[in-house]
Amino acid sequence: MKKTFSLSILSATFLLSSGLADVLPQVSVSSAFAATEKAEKKRRRTPALGSRVYSQLARAQQLADNGDVPAGLEVLDDVKDKASSLNSYEKAMMYNFYGFIYYNAERVDEALAAFEQVVQQSPIPESLEKSTLFSLSQLAMASGKYEKTLEYLTRWEKVEGGDIPVKNYVLKAQANYQNKNYPAAAKHITTAIDKQIADGFEPAESWYVLQRAVYFELKQPEKVTQVLETMVRKFNKPEYWTQLGGMYGEIGEEQKQLAVMEAAYQQGYVTKKSDLRNLSQIYYLNGLPYKAANVMVDGFASGTLDQNVKNLKFLAQSYVAAKEYDTAIMTYRDISAKTQTGVADQQIAELSLQMGKFEQTISAAKKAEQKGQLDNPGNLYLALGMASFNLKKFDQALTAFTKASEIKSSKRMATQWLKFVEREKKSAMQLAAST
Repeated sequence: MKKTFSLSILSATFLLSSGLADVLPQVSVSSAFAATEKAEKKRRRTPALGSRVYSQLARAQQLADNGDVPAGLEVLDDVKDKASSLNSYEKAMMYNFYGFIYYNAERVDEALAAFEQVVQQSPIPESLEKSTLFSLSQLAMASGKYEKTLEYLTRWEKVEGGDIPVKNYVLKAQANYQNKNYPAAAKHITTAIDKQIADGFEPAESWYVLQRAVYFELKQPEKVTQVLETMVRKFNKPEYWTQLGGMYGEIGEEQKQLAVMEAAYQQGYVTKKSDLRNLSQIYYLNGLPYKAANVMVDGFASGTLDQNVKNLKFLAQSYVAAKEYDTAIMTYRDISAKTQTGVADQQIAELSLQMGKFEQTISAAKKAEQKGQLDNPGNLYLALGMASFNLKKFDQALTAFTKASEIKSSKRMATQWLKFVEREKKSAMQLAAST
């Protein structure tokens, strides 16, 4: 049985952060100064950060940290007014602190512009350029500028010149996914996962969520299924079990679908209305109608499933398939009370006939006839005629079979019964006359 998933189910929370406060690290003048003064000059010759500029940057940061952002920006503006006297490193650090103050004030576009100015300066320490480029990529991602995210990451990798870290692959995958470049997203997230495992670490759950979403968009259900198998093993969450069951149905693995959904149900993971209905249908289609009915009953008892006509019809059908006719009849009576047609009552009549409960058959059949709007009235009159005949009510049987003979779908059988009942009535009358 197939079960598809909407994009809202498969494209889950996999961005690096949901708020600005998680995108960039905190910074201080002293830490920035120390980090970039160390071994940098072995790789790239850069000018020094002068003590005068250092003190002004420290003052700007202190003001901003104390909540006076305008005053902090004003100090930076004073530094900027003397930009012609600043070296490239000092200008870069000035823009860096513009960026952090704007960022902490949630003025993202201005922060992006300031950090962009940092990497425009040359020469600057390599560590400053790399950290700023990665911060730019994260900010661009958080701002929905996905092409910019990829551009900054490419520039970062060019500066680095060595192995690309896992976090870059993840961010590339996220940006490409949001940009609807699903093949590229699949390549990068798979590389990230494989590399993380090769390095002896566990990939984050959100990486698998992204990988699953990418394969879903690429319409590759087998790969979606493989990812969900991994997610079930690693994270054992209810939604992954039910989604895996759905995907097994999607790819035609009905037995695996049944096994997974049953295991999920036994663990208490199948609690949503749609999942309960789905499991019940899976049981039914796999020849387990009694289990199908039990799931529906449990759903009614918990209040998860509504006892509406649609659900009651399926429950009744399940009981019929399981040959639980008495329980099926009780369910059809509930349906009859909720509907204006005689369809449910006809079902009661036909089941009662199978059980040899002829009086009950006649009562239900008459009620069905009275309510009307039947899907197959010919069968109703046949059932009424048979029950009447078995009770030796020949005239009532003949009336019912006559009505059935006037309906195309039941005409042939009704005609045969009419002849038979006429003979039996005649024999009964002859027998009665002779005694």
